[in-house]
Amino acid sequence: MADIQDHYRVVIIGSGPAGLTAALYAARANFAPLVIEGVQPGGQLTITTDVENYPGFPEGIMGPDMMDKFREQAERFGTSYITDEVSSVDLNERPFTIKVGKRSIKADALIIATGATAKLLGLESEKLLMGHGVSACATCDGWFFRGKEIAVMGGGDSACEEANYLTKFATKVTLIHRRGELRASKIMQHRVESNPKVEFLWHHTIEDFVGAPETGLEAVRVKNVQTGEVYDLKVAGVFMAIGHKPNTELFMGVLDTDETGYLITEPGSTRTKIPGVFACGDVQDHIYRQAVTAAGSGCMAAIDVERFLGEAE
Repeated sequence: MADIQDHYRVVIIGSGPAGLTAALYAARANFAPLVIEGVQPGGQLTITTDVENYPGFPEGIMGPDMMDKFREQAERFGTSYITDEVSSVDLNERPFTIKVGKRSIKADALIIATGATAKLLGLESEKLLMGHGVSACATCDGWFFRGKEIAVMGGGDSACEEANYLTKFATKVTLIHRRGELRASKIMQHRVESNPKVEFLWHHTIEDFVGAPETGLEAVRVKNVQTGEVYDLKVAGVFMAIGHKPNTELFMGVLDTDETGYLITEPGSTRTKIPGVFACGDVQDHIYRQAVTAAGSGCMAAIDVERFLGEAE
């Protein structure tokens, strides 16, 4: 790998599908970009086992393996990497200043691809079984639970949407919610309540996940918050749908965000309100949140950057 320089034409923060696709396109445009990978290189896909819905992999591919291929391809064309976190950014003037540890790096253009993080319960068993029966993406993993009984944790629109979607595969979906009514919009409530495959477990929370990575999830240990009763609910899979948190802490008060913290970009573009700063992937997409759409927006960001730098010269 090339030595890290103090000044780059293009710096990309984030190393998921969006960031690495942006790097590939920027590298092929001869910008020799720098990717600041963070402490979890590869993003959310590194905690996904089988990826079967990304075009070009008919037999499926392990999430970490796919991200390794993304990384190698971008590196082949001249991308450099730092495996560290950004501590601060100064976007007041170009070139922008990015602090990484004790190092300050200048960038003529910045692509933000820091992604989003699924909100989880933080249990050790949840981490252990992530990708082995525990998931945060029904679209990614629902297919693996054909003909089985599964559960969804949550009570908002995302939880209802995932529960409805999962009934395409599962024989029964139990929606676990700590309250006695859903927080979802009326239309989403109606859809899930009208679905004969969905059952509701009101006033319950998940206390633990039972199983092992080798054998998969066996049950979720649930607690009735009204009575205190704890028992095991046997399911083959559980989908956490208690929300996502965009990784935008570095940019709060500097770039515009929506009410839930996602970066706002111009319609049909990856441009933010600051010229030369672009955002792509899950950090600005709270609707689709798929690897393929993130990669597509990473491509858009690199093309937007190439046009911006061409006009700025």
